[in-house]
Amino acid sequence: MSLLSALARVALGTPFIVLGYQAAKEPGGRTKAAAAFGIPEEYADQAVRLNGGAMVAGGLAMALGIAPRLGALTVAGALLPTTLAGHPFWKGDEQAKAANQLQALKNLGLLGGLLAVAATPRAGSDQD
Repeated sequence: MSLLSALARVALGTPFIVLGYQAAKEPGGRTKAAAAFGIPEEYADQAVRLNGGAMVAGGLAMALGIAPRLGALTVAGALLPTTLAGHPFWKGDEQAKAANQLQALKNLGLLGGLLAVAATPRAGSDQD
């Protein structure tokens, strides 16, 4: 594994560690977004905390190089509902749509990075 790959995994994993921890520690307004997305209100707080925990675990796995492919897939799985619930670019006024579209596109870029990590063959394997 190259130094560049390790640095890339750390850079990609760090935001998920930090932001996931914040969501798990204090769900705040994220619970309203989860409820609006269809999570029953009585479970919205737990859903946000669980999603944040998944991001922390996956981000750490990537950053530390401990099952980075699984970590990337875990974060990708947590990122999809987060993006759909938190950045509904298809509704609201034009300003809200534009702001949410920007955030959704940023998350799409992050998803691409996560999928690249997940698609990277294990060190020592004979896969391309």
